[in-house]
Amino acid sequence: MAKVNIVIVGAGIMGQGLAEAIAGAGHDVLLIDKTTKLAERGIKGIRESIDHEIERWGLTQSDKKAILARIHPTSDLSQVEDAEIILEAIPDDLKAKKKIFEQLDSLCDEDALLITNTSTLSISEIAAVTERPEKVIGMHFLNPVTKIPLVEFVKGLQTDDETFEKAVQFAELLDKQYITVNEYPGFVTTRIIVPMLNEAMHILMEGVASAKDIDRAMKLGFGFNVGPLTLADMMGLDVVMSWMENLLAELVEHKYNPCPLLRKLVRSGNLGVKTGKGFFVYDSEGNKIEENNVNSVKAN
Repeated sequence: MAKVNIVIVGAGIMGQGLAEAIAGAGHDVLLIDKTTKLAERGIKGIRESIDHEIERWGLTQSDKKAILARIHPTSDLSQVEDAEIILEAIPDDLKAKKKIFEQLDSLCDEDALLITNTSTLSISEIAAVTERPEKVIGMHFLNPVTKIPLVEFVKGLQTDDETFEKAVQFAELLDKQYITVNEYPGFVTTRIIVPMLNEAMHILMEGVASAKDIDRAMKLGFGFNVGPLTLADMMGLDVVMSWMENLLAELVEHKYNPCPLLRKLVRSGNLGVKTGKGFFVYDSEGNKIEENNVNSVKAN
């Protein structure tokens, strides 16, 4: 794919990962958030992510300079008007996503590719607020975007073939492999992973085993690279709980009802790696402090 004009709306964790991946592939990208301060905070997160890779010898200082030079933070949503690809990456809140797509629909070029990065929400419902539902598609990237090779393509009821092909080209630009998913709450990856995470939390809450041993069991017994409780901490416990609540609302199945222990941690502000404490304790660099893993957290 030749150089394209790409915009990301949302400078949170997913927006940061997408911006880093796009810039790493040699393309300039506009990173938009509600305020310039939030957009610049996204740049700070990207800088820290690259620094971690430099420490692991995965990137060089020259790579860092080149990547950051291609990412342009702003709060001016009107700058999407000339974009060829607009990727919305705000949290999974249907009302908020609908509002963004209404704005994008009024601002973007009629041929622009409109992508929503959602884990659980209906593409068709998001697309319905626009005058061009055929131009809207879901692309569910997984975190960390720069490392996980998968993206799920989710067509809305009116997504056309041209839009799908443009999305394929965009995935190829990022060197991603894809699966095609029929629209259904949770798609494939979220729908499978959520009940497993929830069950691991129940096992911990019931005192069956420690957090460390639960993760160790799944890593050694089933070949997981990361245990379920560590994975939940990495994703953000508030994010995981929002996925569960969305799936519970859509499918009305008890397996998606968030574990009381998860609810307690989220209410207390212990959201995992990003706050330094979740099921485990982390240092300021996001490294797990093994001796302080949370083995005896109770639901009451």
